[in-house]
Amino acid sequence: MVKKKRYGTLIVLSGPSGAGKGTICAELLRQVDNLRFSVSMTTRLPRGNEVDGKDYYFVTKEEFEDGIQKDNFLEYAKVHGDNYYGTPKDKVVEALNNGEDIILEIDIQGALEVKEKMNDGVFIFIMPPSMRELKDRLVKRNTETKDKIIERFKNAYKEINEVTKYNYIVINDEVQNAVDKVKAIILAEKCRVDRIEDFELNNEEELLHELLTL
Repeated sequence: MVKKKRYGTLIVLSGPSGAGKGTICAELLRQVDNLRFSVSMTTRLPRGNEVDGKDYYFVTKEEFEDGIQKDNFLEYAKVHGDNYYGTPKDKVVEALNNGEDIILEIDIQGALEVKEKMNDGVFIFIMPPSMRELKDRLVKRNTETKDKIIERFKNAYKEINEVTKYNYIVINDEVQNAVDKVKAIILAEKCRVDRIEDFELNNEEELLHELLTL
C-alpha cells in the first residue's frame, strides 16, 4: 500500500488579465475537496460585508511594512501607489503542514516571486485560446477605459513570454474543460514519487508460501 505525505500541495494559477484564471479558481474551489484559497493581506480598508480573515487579512501600513522587513510574504505589491497586497508566508506554510492543498490566484510577477521561495509548488499558466479572444474578453468586461484595456492587452503579450517558467499551461477555451485539466494536473502531482512517504508491502515470504501451497 502506498502511503502519501501529509504535506499539502501548493497550486499557483496565473496568466494575463482576461485569461479567466479567477473563474477557473472559483470552480476548482467548488469542485475539489481539501482545496483552500489563500487569503491575501492588505492595507486597504474593508468594503461592504468583507470579513477579516475570510476575504482579506486587514492590517495597517506599519504592520505590513514590518512584515516586509521580516520576510513574512511569499509575494507582495503596492497597488495604485497606495495600498499593499501580499500573500502571508506563515498562513500558507501552516495550511500545507496540516495537509491542506492551497491555491493562489495571482498575477505573473507575484507567481514568479512565489516560485523563488517555494519552487516545489505547482505553477500553472492560464492562456486564452487566442489573443483575439483575449481582446474580446477585455472589451466585454466593460469595467475599464479604452486606454486601460489597451495597456492590459500590451502587457499580455509581454507576460506570455514568461510561460516557460511554469510547470504547466492550460488553454481556457471553455471553463469546465480548463477546470478538468487543472484537476488532472493536481491528481497527477499527488501521484509523483517524491510526494510518496513510504510503501507498505506484505511480507514476501508469507506471500511466496501462499503461492507454493496453491
